[in-house]
Amino acid sequence: MAKNPTRQHKAATSKHQPEEDAGSGPAGFAQLGLPAPLLEAIKQLGYEKPSPIQAQAIPSLLQGRDLLGHAPTGTGKTAAFALPLLARLDPRRQEVQVLVLTPTRELAIQVAEAFQRYAADVPHFHVIPIYGGQDYGLQIRGLKRGVQVVVGTPGRVMDHMRRGTLKLGGLKALVLDEADEMLRMGFIDDVEWVLEQLPAQRQIALFSATMPREIEKIAHRHLQEPHEISIRSRTATADTIRQRYWLVSGLHKLDALTRILEAEEHEAVIIFVRTRVATTELAERLKARGYAVEALNGDMQQRQREHMVEQLKSGRLDLLVATDVAARGLDVERISLVLNYDIPNDTEAYIHRIGRTGRAGRKGDAILFVAPRERRMLRAIERATRQEIEALELPSTELINNKRIASFKQSITDMLGRGELDFMRSLLEQYQAEHNVPPLDLAAALAKASLGDTDLLLPPDKPVRKPGTGAQDKRQQKRSRPRAVAGEGSETYRIEVGKRHGVKPGNIVGAISNEAGLEGRYIGHIDIRYDHSLVDMPGGMPNDIFQDLKKVRVAGQKLRITRQGEAPDREPDDRRSNGGKKAKKKPRKATPKRPQKRRNSPSRKS
Repeated sequence: MAKNPTRQHKAATSKHQPEEDAGSGPAGFAQLGLPAPLLEAIKQLGYEKPSPIQAQAIPSLLQGRDLLGHAPTGTGKTAAFALPLLARLDPRRQEVQVLVLTPTRELAIQVAEAFQRYAADVPHFHVIPIYGGQDYGLQIRGLKRGVQVVVGTPGRVMDHMRRGTLKLGGLKALVLDEADEMLRMGFIDDVEWVLEQLPAQRQIALFSATMPREIEKIAHRHLQEPHEISIRSRTATADTIRQRYWLVSGLHKLDALTRILEAEEHEAVIIFVRTRVATTELAERLKARGYAVEALNGDMQQRQREHMVEQLKSGRLDLLVATDVAARGLDVERISLVLNYDIPNDTEAYIHRIGRTGRAGRKGDAILFVAPRERRMLRAIERATRQEIEALELPSTELINNKRIASFKQSITDMLGRGELDFMRSLLEQYQAEHNVPPLDLAAALAKASLGDTDLLLPPDKPVRKPGTGAQDKRQQKRSRPRAVAGEGSETYRIEVGKRHGVKPGNIVGAISNEAGLEGRYIGHIDIRYDHSLVDMPGGMPNDIFQDLKKVRVAGQKLRITRQGEAPDREPDDRRSNGGKKAKKKPRKATPKRPQKRRNSPSRKS
């Protein structure tokens, strides 16, 4: 092993280039040496040109080299490691060949889904995410069926390895994704343990947004002559663009989209989706709702594209549904709103998208739809743009209905103003005389006929279900619950893990953050004592999370969390002093009976 590989190889530094310089580097993924099934999947996903980290990482990983990537979230690094590692695995071998460690279960799920999308045309491929909070039995059954890729959080991966349910004898590659975040959450000891169990011949790719000393030490000990890459996110966004996001929940995305289009003042609009297929599907659904809209994608001939852009410029067309590739270089001053119906794959794509509005000093709006599991990308976008994106309050049913009523009344006024009603007036007078219908009823029937099968008003919003009515509701509550800073209405909780178990503050922060969805900065003072610890957290913890935290393990021990002042939660068979095994009761020694003292009977006086 090299003495110091992180310093022997000079970092291959690359910066995201401005849009006008985007032509540098590989012209496409085909030049990177990826196999045909993966190139087809990339094409279907709408990827045209590799991002800087993909252009540098994919060739190195295809060669089997170790990789040290200094890259923040949102630079496209999931595809940078997933595509070449998929190219190198053997789908005929039903054993784990790639292991990816992530700091959170949300990221584990996202990465596993990305592997599944990229391997859409790879036969017999299977991937599984494993993370804390999910039933062990479900994960064990998935592992037994045979998978080539496992994506998981360090603690749960370590548990499965110790149980023997996750075997890494055939492992080809390990990826550490967001290593600095794992360090911050207290998982670095678990990561070290996993690394020490790997086969001698294996490939490692380590990605970290920052390079603290502990991460450099891991790279020095475990990576062999790595190729180093450093990527910086582009941060230039126009100050004239107002950026907002809507956290997808309750209402369907299409319904939310139509509400926004009705309520927001705009000229021309571009709606971004991920794939070419999605452009046509969404455009057709919007047409069915009465919108004049067209799909813009890479399948179109140049003449069609030019004609569509000309319509947009002239005002004959107001809505386009487009992919990132198709909209590159589109410069139409009328575009006042960019709506990200699907969140982009990386921050660079987001910056390109919203750059379609707010041009030449004009004001523009950008709205981003964010599913709960995509909030990490939202934070990455905020870091890349150095702007906090404000939450969008979706227009209410009442607001939309009032606008529709006003618009309908205005259409009547406009028609009256145009005149030329003599023929229709005489026709209706004739109908009224024949059928004896009141004039108002006749007008109402005509108004309803003009709407066709479309209702003028939206139905009332469905009542929000009460908390605790299903597992999905519970997960959503965890994600969207307002956070209270520790110290402001905080409570002190007791957990049954302490110094004797070797626990550190980072272990506690990581476990609670991962299970309760509570960011580490909201966890207050941690007092680690001999056999338990006290932790300050925001008060009013929902009962479902409280019960989940009781079962979470830290340093091999269940937290069994209680509120301070309550009796500690002790298991009937205290396993803590015997490495998690049930303590055997020692037989009680028989104690010899002590001889009874003979009482002297009182003498009787005769």
